[in-house]
Amino acid sequence: MNPLNSVLGAIATGIVLVIVLALYMTGQSVVITQLHLDRWLHIVAGITWIGLLYYFNVVQVPGLAAAAADKGGPGGAGVSKYIAPRALLWFRWAAVVTWLSGAYYLMIGYGSAATLHQAFTLQPGFRTIGIGAWLGTIMIFNVWVFIWPNQKKALGIVSATDEEKAKARKVAFVASRTNFALSLPMLLCMAGQGHGLGF
Repeated sequence: MNPLNSVLGAIATGIVLVIVLALYMTGQSVVITQLHLDRWLHIVAGITWIGLLYYFNVVQVPGLAAAAADKGGPGGAGVSKYIAPRALLWFRWAAVVTWLSGAYYLMIGYGSAATLHQAFTLQPGFRTIGIGAWLGTIMIFNVWVFIWPNQKKALGIVSATDEEKAKARKVAFVASRTNFALSLPMLLCMAGQGHGLGF
């Protein structure tokens, strides 16, 4: 059986390739430090989270609007029933893993739990990463407080009246577009801290 035929098989294949590559690059036994694994997990989860955020805002929302406007077309029921719930599952849990691994990396990667405090209180030397962490915190709040609860109504995962669904779509849309806009400065801060933009 080809492992690439399933999502979990493809993930497992990727992890095996990471281990092989780490062995090749270090020439040592399988020793991937906790620090590097934390950073890698944060990056992979972040790419998944933000990638899905961009998919929703750049592809799905405009695509569903076009499908709704096409009176003779197939409509967006398939996307709403099969694709959006699955994408939202990966989206919201990737947000959790991204935030938790980022907080953990701040504590371990930069030295101590005090570093997390320094970042969130925007102390000198940690302001850039701190601003990024605050933007990420606002974004995960939006995911779990505004986007997911309202998408459950809009997609019919929980029962709601047509009026409640319409309102839920608007709230989820605004929260998602807010996250889309916030992701750009957040990514600048996250990458900037390690590349000379920290202040």
